[in-house]
Amino acid sequence: MKHALILTAALLLPFSATAQSEESGEIDEGFSLIEEGAKLLFRGILSEMEPAIEEFSTLGEEVAPTLQMLATEMGPALIELFETLDDLRHYEPPEILPNGDVIIRRSPSAPVFEGPAAPTIDL
Repeated sequence: MKHALILTAALLLPFSATAQSEESGEIDEGFSLIEEGAKLLFRGILSEMEPAIEEFSTLGEEVAPTLQMLATEMGPALIELFETLDDLRHYEPPEILPNGDVIIRRSPSAPVFEGPAAPTIDL
């Protein structure tokens, strides 16, 4: 009986190894197919996006001088504004009056803010 068990195990061992190697081959083939599918998907997406990317880059080239001018001219004014204000969370949303003036009110619950000292004028 013991010999029959060993003989049966010896006969079945190559078949189980073959099945495992076939499974491993199928898994590897499945991963390579998934990889190929992902590559095709990304190539398709890139080919669809290419005109938009080119258009966006030309738009950037057109807008760059305007943004440079805006930064040069408005930069100092914005820096001065942010030095005058403290944390923006302490302010209400801007309100536009009928005459076009814009008011930015400080929130009533905001802590007391001591802004920059007023410049002294020598007389």
